[in-house]
Amino acid sequence: MGPAWLDCINDPVGSLVAAMVLLAFSGVPGLLIRQPGGGQRFAVIVTLVATLLGSAGAVRILAGAGGSRYLVAWPLPFDRCELAADHLSALFLLPLLLVTACCALYGRAYLPAEQHPATEKRVTLFLGLLSASMALVLLARNGVLLLLAWELMALSSWMLLATNLRDRQVQRAGTVYLLATHTGTMVLYLFFSLLQTRTGSFLFPVEHSISSQGGIAVIMLLAALIGFGAKAGIMPLHIWLPGAHANAPSHVSALMSGIMLKVGLYGILRAVSFFQAVPLWFGWLVLVLGGGSAVAGIALASSQRDLKRLLACSSIENIGIIVLGLGIAFVGMASTNQLLIVFGLIGAFLHLVNHALFKPLLFLGSGVIIHATGTRQIDQMGGLSRPLPRTSLLFLAGSLAICGLPPFNGFVGELFLYLAAFQEGMHAPLPFMAFTAPLLALVGGIAVITFVKLYGLLFLGAPRTPEAAHGHEAPAAMLVPMAVLAGFCLLGGLAAPLLARLVMPVVSTYSGLGQTLVMGLVAPVPLRTVSIMNGLLLGGILLIWLIWHQLVSHRPVVSADTWGCGFLAPTARMQYTGSAFAELSGSIFNTSAIPSVRLAALQPLFAAPSLFCPALTERILDRLLLPVMTGVDWCFSWLRRMQNGHLYLYMLYIFVTLFALMVWSYI
Repeated sequence: MGPAWLDCINDPVGSLVAAMVLLAFSGVPGLLIRQPGGGQRFAVIVTLVATLLGSAGAVRILAGAGGSRYLVAWPLPFDRCELAADHLSALFLLPLLLVTACCALYGRAYLPAEQHPATEKRVTLFLGLLSASMALVLLARNGVLLLLAWELMALSSWMLLATNLRDRQVQRAGTVYLLATHTGTMVLYLFFSLLQTRTGSFLFPVEHSISSQGGIAVIMLLAALIGFGAKAGIMPLHIWLPGAHANAPSHVSALMSGIMLKVGLYGILRAVSFFQAVPLWFGWLVLVLGGGSAVAGIALASSQRDLKRLLACSSIENIGIIVLGLGIAFVGMASTNQLLIVFGLIGAFLHLVNHALFKPLLFLGSGVIIHATGTRQIDQMGGLSRPLPRTSLLFLAGSLAICGLPPFNGFVGELFLYLAAFQEGMHAPLPFMAFTAPLLALVGGIAVITFVKLYGLLFLGAPRTPEAAHGHEAPAAMLVPMAVLAGFCLLGGLAAPLLARLVMPVVSTYSGLGQTLVMGLVAPVPLRTVSIMNGLLLGGILLIWLIWHQLVSHRPVVSADTWGCGFLAPTARMQYTGSAFAELSGSIFNTSAIPSVRLAALQPLFAAPSLFCPALTERILDRLLLPVMTGVDWCFSWLRRMQNGHLYLYMLYIFVTLFALMVWSYI
């Protein structure tokens, strides 16, 4: 038994499978251990071991080590249950394992078992199942096995989302999520059924072995884009995302936003790899959907007043940037443009890895802020940099990274997308793709506005409520995972060539181009210059801080009143609000949500206190889908009157139906 297990662990795919099994069962002992916190501590240790084991296997696969294919005995008549890993799977598994470990450690302090005994066991169990199910999706090489893992991922994430079902917002978000994810799964049933029809097997076919010509191929491509894109949160399939990420526990939101969305993108990439060629129309469709998601997502985020909904809508934007890069690559594959293929894939993969680092950092930071203030409303915070100095610094790192500002990693992936757009604009006879460059610049500008607003309203100024004034710093178990993610974000900016080298094996194998050709196309890109400039900027910031600290630390502290411009009774309510800060950008670019205001009726003689309540109505969900669902519900409610339990009426229905069919047959 021992040597067999040792051989399995020595194999890189075997270590990934072992890590997946450890994650799946990490929360099970907590159901049996009665000591408060014992099961939670055990789950954290097992998760850290699984992370080290699986990360070693993923790195070895990216480095070129081959792996075995594992067959699992199962009684289902759907061909072999096969598990394997290639460069594409390994690239997605690396951030999955890292973020899972950070979230597990963070959850130990965020939901301690001593204070939340029932909730903690549920969250610990399903957090491990969610991570394991995502890993199984990435390792599956059988369509039915992937669908089983997909359903397990959907249900475990719903169980984590529905932690507090007494809250009506959580109920609504959970219902919308289940409807959206199962609708996408139904479309995936169509895709894998057609795949089995084309290949005669539920096993994944050899890459580039299916013809992309014909109507069935069109249906398969659209089904893969809709089914997997719904999980990725591509607009207009994003309806579940803002509510689900906003109402889940913060470390669950970090895992869902940082990793689960990427699993949908993995599905699109894997499905497209089955076809011999990528149709040009499909590449342009993906590119347009990515650009629309990026602009509409960040515009929707800029208008939010809920901290976690803002971060959730920002995920739509970043997914849009990744999909935009995939669209550029697909257009390059259809037109045999090697530079578009390489730069599109590198830009998409780099931004995928980077987003998996800074977005969990921001969601974990939001959990610290909510834990300290007891609210998610941005306009009720302020001045948190004083009681939460470490959190404010780490949150600043995540905000700079997500805006693509130096010295962090956010801009490295977008640089390749800019270069692809510029190159196409200079050489193509009709340079439509060149418009992606100003589009990316627009998205980056709104992102800066959004996160300047967010950081300023959270941490700067004066506290707007007593809870914000008396907030407290988080324990080390919550700050250490944030510091790890912030460190990787900084490392990605300072070592951009190493980050690009991480994704080059995936680009060369997925595109079918040799690694030498890929490296030759990437060589002129000034990644080393970017790293040097980031390092110099960081060194300059540290030097200025050190000089300032040395000068100020020796001066006596003098406190005095600030000149009030003739008004001697200032209050915290006189500060900018989030709505006022983002009103211009939201009114110009926000096409996915409708701002509305509810005002209390004014008294004719003596004015009473009244409320000014701004709200956002999402067009697709609240103005389109919900009215349609209400109409469908009304129709079925009316038809349900026919089911009244009277046998003679049922016999009458049968007689009328048979008579109608007989008449129809003679017409």
